[in-house]
Amino acid sequence: MQLFSTFILALFLTCGPAPATADALTDLSPAQVEAIRHENALVIDIRTEQEWQSTGIIPGSKTLQFFDARGQADARQWLQQMRKLRSSPEQPVVLVCRSGNRSRIVGDFLTRQAGMKNIYHLQNGLKSWLQQGKATEPVCKGKTACNQTATE
Repeated sequence: MQLFSTFILALFLTCGPAPATADALTDLSPAQVEAIRHENALVIDIRTEQEWQSTGIIPGSKTLQFFDARGQADARQWLQQMRKLRSSPEQPVVLVCRSGNRSRIVGDFLTRQAGMKNIYHLQNGLKSWLQQGKATEPVCKGKTACNQTATE
């Protein structure tokens, strides 16, 4: 946990002051995520591959791991990859993790330090999604894996 805290402190110190135009991070319930994802929102699951395989992901979401198993991350590289997934700077982005803690940290970074707008996170994470009986889908690596899983 010490390493994780050190990373977060370093992340905020190296990114400089927050731009004045940034929005605040907004918490969304599972029902709100379900509604916004049908309105062209980009849903990004920031958990680890092991977590994706264990529970599946929200249907239609993208997988883009932020923290590794030791709590470290390359925020600059992650941000470049995330920007490639986003269709425009105005497209809503919903971050998902297991319990809402990691997605809140990443969302605060995106809004406060990177100056992004329309950033949301699933409050209480995928745990709340599953508790409400919402569907998930398996993570498929390549079309062959997805087709085999779908036909079995």
